Amino acid sequence: MKIAIPAENKSMTSSVYESYARAPYFLIYNTITKEYEFLDNSAVLSQGAAGIRVSQIIADNGVKALITPRCGENANNILKNAEVLVYQSAPGSLQDNINEFIQDKLKLLDEFHPGLHKK
Repeated sequence: MKIAIPAENKSMTSSVYESYARAPYFLIYNTITKEYEFLDNSAVLSQGAAGIRVSQIIADNGVKALITPRCGENANNILKNAEVLVYQSAPGSLQDNINEFIQDKLKLLDEFHPGLHKK
């Protein structure tokens, strides 16, 4: 299974980036093969709808689980339509979160914030 995590740096020791849509990079990790790659987040410079754009990129890469501290409603709708489950990240590095995910210790994210464009 492919999982994605917003990353501060292109390193497995990087922290999970706090803002899903505005993360500079995304780790795409295959839990079966243990192969991974870092994607530059092309949506980070978007004036609006960055969450929607990055969610489509995540879905297009065959990801089935996203690990993130928080996520917006619009982004979640795209992820849900692509059958991507959204998990709450744990404190620690990308590798720590992968380990927690594999050990089934992460919980599904159950709170999604409205987009910043809403009042």
